[in-house]
Amino acid sequence: MLNILFMGTPDFAKESLKAIYNSNYNIVGVVTNPDKPKGRGMKLIPSPVKEFAIQKDIPVYQPLKVKNNEEFINEIKKINPDVICVVAYGKILPKEILEIPKLGCINVHGSLLPKYRGAAPIQWAVINGEKQTGITTMYMDVGMDTGDMILKEVVDIGENETTGELWERLSIIGGKILVNTLKLIESGNAPREKQPDDFTLAPMLNKEIGLIDWNNKTALEIKNLVRGLNPIMGAYTIINEKKIKLWKVNIVNNNEFLNNYIKNDIVLDNTKNGDILLANDKQGLFIKAKDAIIEAVEIQADGSKKMSAKDYLRGNKL
Repeated sequence: MLNILFMGTPDFAKESLKAIYNSNYNIVGVVTNPDKPKGRGMKLIPSPVKEFAIQKDIPVYQPLKVKNNEEFINEIKKINPDVICVVAYGKILPKEILEIPKLGCINVHGSLLPKYRGAAPIQWAVINGEKQTGITTMYMDVGMDTGDMILKEVVDIGENETTGELWERLSIIGGKILVNTLKLIESGNAPREKQPDDFTLAPMLNKEIGLIDWNNKTALEIKNLVRGLNPIMGAYTIINEKKIKLWKVNIVNNNEFLNNYIKNDIVLDNTKNGDILLANDKQGLFIKAKDAIIEAVEIQADGSKKMSAKDYLRGNKL
């Protein structure tokens, strides 16, 4: 049975750790990011991976850094794992660590490589309106998600699916594929497929990306942005100098809007992109986009909680 060192941090990684634990692999240790302060009291909160490891009495290591950390690298050498499994750990591993396990370092990545190399593959797949994505396991090297691929599984993305929903599905699939990958490695039958040169990147998201560009983005692009940033940070717009996050939206074409909501062409003719066309607690909140109309279904104003647009409009005017 393989001796495995697991490295990961969020709930996405926890599902992979859980899968290999339930498959009775010998997990010699878990490496995760240090506890983070959270909430009003800034209480230190452990990562989901650490919580699981503690429950199962698996040794936990939480180095502040892994690069140029001789003490930590020597600790891994003492552990002497056959394989290191890395899933959403959050730090780039130096060559000194990659070379320790005799059977290599294995990564579970949330895309169909070489598409969406980088820190946010699931989010960018949704933002870009992809119809499919998936999971890839690969042998790690010093590059950013550039190693030889082992197994892949294709997953369809629902037209209304959010990053959070897709994240949850892929985390389960990732655990299953990791177990299958380890079985192949253990038997000496794991394939190695070099990645082609035509790759795309999925860099970390910043707050600026959440601001909706009503003038230049289509209604579908806006909807995809809303889906892609739910539940991470939320896409937002500024209305009456208020920041309003949009958590769920529908697309309504112009004719449908005029037939079902306001039977007046002037409403569309005399407004510009980003203008509110209709806002009341009976019909909802509708905003003009470049080629159609966005119905804001679930929103959140600064200092308020998420709620339906109709509920918000019962006590607030936009």
